Amino acid sequence: MFKKVLVAEDLGSINEGIQATLRNLSIPEIAYASYCDEAYLKVKKATLQQAPFELLITDLSFKPDYRNNHLASGKELASILAAEHPEVPIIIFSVDDRVDVARALTKLTTVKGYVCKGRKGLLDLTAAIKEVSRGNSFYSEPIANGFSKDSNFEITDFDVTLLDQLSKGYQQEDISYFLKEQNIRPSSLSTVEKRLSKLKDHFNAKNSTQLVALAKDMGLI
Repeated sequence: MFKKVLVAEDLGSINEGIQATLRNLSIPEIAYASYCDEAYLKVKKATLQQAPFELLITDLSFKPDYRNNHLASGKELASILAAEHPEVPIIIFSVDDRVDVARALTKLTTVKGYVCKGRKGLLDLTAAIKEVSRGNSFYSEPIANGFSKDSNFEITDFDVTLLDQLSKGYQQEDISYFLKEQNIRPSSLSTVEKRLSKLKDHFNAKNSTQLVALAKDMGLI
């Protein structure tokens, strides 16, 4: 089991729940950070002092305030730590249960767990900590089910082109015409309609506006 854990979370009530969870696991050294910059610096300092953290648990969303922070989200924190401190495993603890958000983060080799906040959140967090300490990964049920459901679905360059055109306000008929002009195949209106429908299902988007927003969040466009 881990001996030294850092928690990056800006809500006191949730911090208390995480603290109780870690105490129940008999983890002796627990540190907290309310800002991503603060968490980053604590990881750097601990490593320099040759007493590194063995696990980071981080939220994704942090409410902005008067402080000028360079790292605004848990995603940015996880990305920079994955590059600079790959020895520190990370568990995401977030209310965001979108499969594509989780998939993008778990592409970082250091992100070993994705736990959804909710009724079972702390129970899942306990399970995640135990599994990650054994060298395994853990995903809350909504994420695990999503991974299994669309594991064969791949975002292609063609999809990115469709999403890019959609983000510029073009209708499906316009996109079909654009594809034909650019000699991109397939280009029929029915193909555009079917593929955009599949993308909406994949991203769990209710409409084109939400689909574009989610694609931008994922950095696809």
